[in-house]
Amino acid sequence: MRDCFVPELPVVARLLLSFLVLTALFTNSAAHGQSEEDVHIVPRNPSPPAVHDTHDGRFHSNQPNASLRVNVNLVLVPVSVIDRMNRPVTTLTEDNFAVYDNEKRQEIRYFSTEQGPLSVAMLVDVSRSMTDKIDIERAAIAEFFKNADPQDEYFAITFSDRPRVLAASEDSIDDVEQKLTAVQPAGPTAMLDAIYLAIHELRSARFQRKAIVIFSDGGDNSSRYTMRDIKKLAQESDVQIYAIGLFETFFFKTIEERLGKQWLSGITDITGGRTIAVENRSNVPEAAAEISRELRSQYVIGYRPPDSVPNRWRKIRVKVTARTKRPHLQTHYKQGYMTEECVFTPSGCPD
Repeated sequence: MRDCFVPELPVVARLLLSFLVLTALFTNSAAHGQSEEDVHIVPRNPSPPAVHDTHDGRFHSNQPNASLRVNVNLVLVPVSVIDRMNRPVTTLTEDNFAVYDNEKRQEIRYFSTEQGPLSVAMLVDVSRSMTDKIDIERAAIAEFFKNADPQDEYFAITFSDRPRVLAASEDSIDDVEQKLTAVQPAGPTAMLDAIYLAIHELRSARFQRKAIVIFSDGGDNSSRYTMRDIKKLAQESDVQIYAIGLFETFFFKTIEERLGKQWLSGITDITGGRTIAVENRSNVPEAAAEISRELRSQYVIGYRPPDSVPNRWRKIRVKVTARTKRPHLQTHYKQGYMTEECVFTPSGCPD
């Protein structure tokens, strides 16, 4: 027994040592590794944030760790009110509104009819799915700018296989419109990447009031960012997002087009904007004009938030009270805020 057992000791020792080394390596990796939930926004193919399109076809950011952090002392809520004909209602007063924070009514400390300047990012779908809609899309862009204010700041982003900054903020309205209407549709659709790029660009906008207007059928089959990523980013940003959805009701070429209305509404509604779904192409230009006018016909309601734990989401609800005699009014506003807000940083919120 002893002569057979002693030669086997080195083998057992080696096996035991290997087991201990592997266990130590695994434990160390688990302790220092980072799960997907540790990152505030993670693209499907992680890479630097998509900011500027370069000649090599990749995206590069001048501020890869850019973030926004705001301590909320006064909550300002832009509110749009429209009637049953989708026309802006601009004659309401402070007494016509009630605002709730986590379902508790708040005292309105600030009220105004917002007429200030805007910074607007135009997002125009020029993918292959828009080939038979491009003429009506161009007409919508022209109608939008007819109702625009030349004093506002505009820039334009087109998107097909990836987003591209087509016109910079220093360009005039005529320049922006001319560049947008000259693009020919081709390629797949990266709408979600375009929204990310627009939100990033608006961080350095000239004016405090910021908006994104999307012209698209809502499809997406080429983005690196997911719907969950973009909804989270949009929810925490200070940008209102509007969309004109050009949909075909009787025939959808792809699953992306079939879900287009749902995707667009899911993004716009949480920011206080809205999606106008247009099924009759002749109505598209007027829908663009409606959004252009609505951006300049908003109320701003301010209140002091209740004391709360930092980094918590609080729900906002705004309603038009019975003091107004106008029936069937609809309100659009941002659905909530973070008591301490952190918008996209690859390493999470800074300390």
